[in-house]
Amino acid sequence: MKKCPFCAEEIQEEAIKCKHCSEFLDEADRSSLSRKKIQWYFRTSFIVLAVCCVGPLALPLIWWRPQTTTAWKIGLTIVILVLSWLLFQATLKSLDTLKEYYRLIETL
Repeated sequence: MKKCPFCAEEIQEEAIKCKHCSEFLDEADRSSLSRKKIQWYFRTSFIVLAVCCVGPLALPLIWWRPQTTTAWKIGLTIVILVLSWLLFQATLKSLDTLKEYYRLIETL
C-alpha cells in the first residue's frame, strides 16, 4: 500500500487513479485529460446565447453536449419548448391587437 500524493489516503501500489480523490497518479494520464478542452459550441455561454437567438433550434447543442446529464437535457428541452410556445402565443396576441388598432384607425 502507498499513500496518494493528493489526499494522503492509502491506495494500492498498482493504482492508476485514487479511489478517494479521483486524481490520476500518473502524470501522463493527468496531462492528457487536462488537454481535453470543451468545444466552443458546447460552452454554456454559447448555448444560452443560441437559445436566446434561435430558441428551440439550439436544442441539438444541448443534446450533443457530453457534460450534460440526460435529466438536465430533458428538463431544458421541456422548458425551452414551453417558453417558445408561450412567446409564440404572445406574439400572435400582439399581432391581433395591432390589427384591431389599425381597424379602429381606419374607421376614424
